[in-house]
Parts: sequence; structure tokens; C-alpha cells
Amino acid sequence: MAENTSGHATGSTTQAGIPAVSDRNSLTVGADGPIVLHDHHLVETLQHFNRMNVPERRPHAKGAGAFGEFVATEDMSKYTKAALFQKGATTETLLRFSTVAGEIGSPDTWRDVRGFALKFYTSEGNFDLVGNNTPVFFLRDPMKFPHFIRSQKRLPDSGLRDATMQWDFWTHNPESAHQVTYLMGERGLPKTWREMNGYGSHTYMWVNEAGEKFWVKYHFMSQQGVHNISGAEADALAGTDAEHHRRDLFDSIKEGNFPKWDLHVQIMPYEEAKTYRFNPFDLTKVWSLKDYPRTKVGTLTLNRNPENFFAEIEQAAFSPANMVPGMGMSPDKMLLGRNFAYADAQRYRIGTNFQQLPVNKPKVPVHTYSFEGNMWVESTGARSYYAPNSFGDSWSDETGPVDNSWESDGDLVRSAYTLHAEDDDFGQAGTLVRDVYNDAQRAELADTVAGALSGVIEPVLSNAFQYWKNVDADLGATIEAKVKGA
Repeated sequence: MAENTSGHATGSTTQAGIPAVSDRNSLTVGADGPIVLHDHHLVETLQHFNRMNVPERRPHAKGAGAFGEFVATEDMSKYTKAALFQKGATTETLLRFSTVAGEIGSPDTWRDVRGFALKFYTSEGNFDLVGNNTPVFFLRDPMKFPHFIRSQKRLPDSGLRDATMQWDFWTHNPESAHQVTYLMGERGLPKTWREMNGYGSHTYMWVNEAGEKFWVKYHFMSQQGVHNISGAEADALAGTDAEHHRRDLFDSIKEGNFPKWDLHVQIMPYEEAKTYRFNPFDLTKVWSLKDYPRTKVGTLTLNRNPENFFAEIEQAAFSPANMVPGMGMSPDKMLLGRNFAYADAQRYRIGTNFQQLPVNKPKVPVHTYSFEGNMWVESTGARSYYAPNSFGDSWSDETGPVDNSWESDGDLVRSAYTLHAEDDDFGQAGTLVRDVYNDAQRAELADTVAGALSGVIEPVLSNAFQYWKNVDADLGATIEAKVKGA
């Protein structure tokens, strides 16, 4: 390795000083295949990132939530055998809302993505759906996630948040353009948590009793409608009522004004994913509603506030690894990375046995071969500690193909996804600007971005102008003119 002028080796290393192969791409089976656990650099990166703060969550620290129930009102048996999605099933549910970048004491109304994390206490165990109020995200590879969050946090010297490093990261990662366009638009400032939609964002698998497989995306559509506030209103609330969203949710439920969301899914036949014009597993992309319309599944109602905020909300722990029979992962690299990282973060943040806490404990019996550890409060008596055993303590022993799998074949590589026919980083962001936003929304977007670029220094500022010109030439030129004319 060569050295730069600061005396440090160029590139990066692991914490053991071993040269790191890539800080951009995880190790996968082929360009489109699953991430492998022996990618030590990814595992170390995620494990260390999860342990950076004690004890608040690293992202999504500021939030609140409530309990309720999900009722499946439609027949989904054609697509999934999951019990909670069978018509008439009622499932107790916890929903936690949050901001991503701010710390515990930050205002609810900062411009940010809002977390939309659900725990369903189903008859088959806990199902966690960890999403946001936007259908896309900034990244498509988990190797970049810790870098992204750090760029949104604080400088190492002053401890201040910094627009330059935020835009520096975004402009170096053009796949962020779709999400940034959402964020800088009006939905970056929801009026209340009740008046925003929630999305699973990732692509998931559904499997029916016959073993037929489908790809799905979850959309929770607010019955209260989607309403937003202006930047000026958000700033005023940040100074006068930093807990505006938390207060609104708690008071609404306390008064019997129970918020509701209708769950819809987009359903893609398994084989169509291979030739769809966009990569259907790319978290920075959406599926066209014209191609795959929404299908209603049921309704979620929040009707009970927590009795103890710390015990029931702060200690609530979510992980997309928690999936029940009839569903599964997809080749979405971000989802596969979160499958490991979220549960690991909870074991660090709350403790080894966090799933024994009442808010996280399933409503069904647990029979696991994970034992002991810090705060192991659920005694298993003298039952066998190991499997297989000769003393009547059952264990699982299924072999062969699993019903929620997908085929994959290829060399182990570090690579971006294989591009589909219409894949690019700026196309869907441009479509959002030109075809979804109206003139007033485009004008507001330009004002918002110009304001967000205040204080950004070169060369990042010029990179940001080009970033927005790549999204839409007219929008980019307008933003540049506003910033230079300020």
C-alpha cells in the first residue's frame, strides 16, 4: 500500500490493520446474489457501528409509539400462508415512529426520514416490519450504511452537524438521489405521524401453501390522509414544541381518536423479477403502480398508549430477521445486511436476552436452544441444553430446499447490482420531480435544496449542483441560480 502525505496508508484497513478490499460493495454470490457471512469487513463494520453509542439507538434514536391491532380484511391465501394475513385474523401490534439522524433530545420536526417500525405479535411468533415513511432509501449496499449515518451526524472536532459532509456523501453516492428528492420535498416534513404513510421499502417474499412464491412491497396508507408542514412551521415547532409529533400521537389516542392505516401490497410474480425493467431488489427504486397496482390486505389501528415509555417503547426492539412462515427475504442487499445488523444492535443496546422483555416477548411459547447470557430471566429449568438429545427435548431437523429461497449461482465478487433495462441512479428521482411534483412543489423543492446548501463549501457545492442537474436539468439550474444569487 502506498502512503499519502499524512503518513497513513492509502485505502482503508480492518481494525486489525489488514487491508480492506472495499468500503463500497459487500461480498455476494454473483453481482445479484446473497451477501455471505464470511465477509469479515462488512460484519466488523456493522458490529462496530452498532456499538458506537451507549445506550441510545445510533439511528432512529428519537421516537415514540403506541399499540394497536391489525385486522386482515382480505383473502391473501393465494399469495401467502402467513397466519396474520389470512382473512379475519386479528393481531396485536406495536408501531414505533422516529426520526433517523437526530439524537434522543432532537426536535420531532427536523427535516428527516421518519421511521415506521412494526412488531406483529402473531400466532406464529413475532413478525417485525422495519420501514420508513418513504418507499425508497439512500443506499443499496449495507457497506455504505455506517458511512451514511456518520455523514448525517456530527463533525469530529466541533461536534456540530454539517451540511458539507452531508452533501459530500450524497453527491459521491448518486443512488441517493431518489430518496434525497423525497426528503427535500414536502414529505420531508410530515405534519404528524398520523398523517403520513409507512412503507416496508424493501422487497420481501411471500409463499403460499402450495409453495408458490411472490415478491411483495408493503404500503401502509394513512386513513387520516397525508399532510405536511412548511419549513417555517417546522422551525417554529422545533423551538416551541420539540415533542410535537410525540404529543400529537399520545393525545390523539388518549382522546379516542385512533389513527388507522390500510395495508396494501404490490405483488410481483416470482419469475417477473428477473426481467423487470428496474431491479426490483434495489432499495433506491420503486415499482411502478401501473405495472403492479396496490392490493389491500387489511387495516392497522393504534388504540393504546404505553403505560411506561421506557419499558414499552425505549426497550422495544425490532429486526427484519423476525419473519413468520409464509414470508422471507429477497436478494435486496440492504435487507440482508439489516437481517444481521438489527438484532446485533439490540443485543448490544438492550442486552443478550432482549427478546425476553415483555414488549419484545412473543405471545406464543418459545422453545430455543439459546441459553444464558446477561439478564437471562426466563428459566428453562433442567431441560436439555443441546440438540440432538436422547431425553425427549425436541429440536428442528428439516433438510433440503426451503420454501422461501431463491436460486443464485456465481462467483464470489464485490460488485454493484447487474443493471436492468431502465436502471440508473437519477431516472426515478427525475420522474418524481417532473411527473409527480406539481409546479408549486417543484418551486418549494428548489427553495428547500438551495437553503440546505447554505454554507456548503467547494468542491462539494459544485458537485451538489451537478447532482441536481442530473436529477433534472431545469431544477439543477434553478437551484444553482438561487444559491449563487443569495
